[in-house]
Amino acid sequence: MQAEMAGRVALVTAAGSGIGRASAKAFATRGALVVAADIDLAAAEETAALIAADGGEAHAREVDGASETSVKDLIDFVMLRCGRLDFAHNHVGHGGPEGSIIDIAAIDFEKCFRVNTLSCFLAMKYEIPRMLQGRGGAIVNTGSVASLIGSPGLSAYVSAKHGVAGLTRTAALEFATRKIRVNAIAPGATDTPMLRGAMARLGEPNGEALKPWFEPMGRFGLPEEQAAAAVWLCSDAASFVTGQVLPVDGGHMAGNRAAE
Repeated sequence: MQAEMAGRVALVTAAGSGIGRASAKAFATRGALVVAADIDLAAAEETAALIAADGGEAHAREVDGASETSVKDLIDFVMLRCGRLDFAHNHVGHGGPEGSIIDIAAIDFEKCFRVNTLSCFLAMKYEIPRMLQGRGGAIVNTGSVASLIGSPGLSAYVSAKHGVAGLTRTAALEFATRKIRVNAIAPGATDTPMLRGAMARLGEPNGEALKPWFEPMGRFGLPEEQAAAAVWLCSDAASFVTGQVLPVDGGHMAGNRAAE
């Protein structure tokens, strides 16, 4: 157990599985007290139990990231139980509807924005004032390579994740002189339950249809690799990094001309 984040508190949302769970465990490994929040309380409790089994300390909490009341209650819980908030990894999101922009229902488009973009806004709205009460803090939002490029058939998800990038950069500028750093990770294809579900829907468990998304390294990323980037962005080692959307994608964006 490392101690570089000892005495500090990290909040991770959507911490019940995948990248969120890996992030919660990574913060704990570095000595932080972790609040693992998820819409599935049982999954959050499992994450907290895994952290405890490894010698760390964690609390579990239920949260609906698209509900302002729920998010406010979560931050109040963090302050009541932990007394401070130093780091936040805002990871709530889902893939959204698939299909042509002319075929997607407005209600599905709106839901995608609520889960991916509104959740990011609400989290920072309530996290930042609490961080300002202390000695500042660091926030990492989860975007996607879809925060940086377009993708046919994914108009809702791409638009929502572009929104996360815009919120990240704007919040970073607003609080740059007040000891709050805000960045985002932009994962490429990562081996998570969400990705596995997408492959199952496509009827391709080996992910051949997604192969263009995991070049040039020729493999999916691991949740732990995404978590390592998120925790680094929160660490003192990244003290001069803010307003960035960092691709963690095995080199995918390096070969994508749309990113130039």
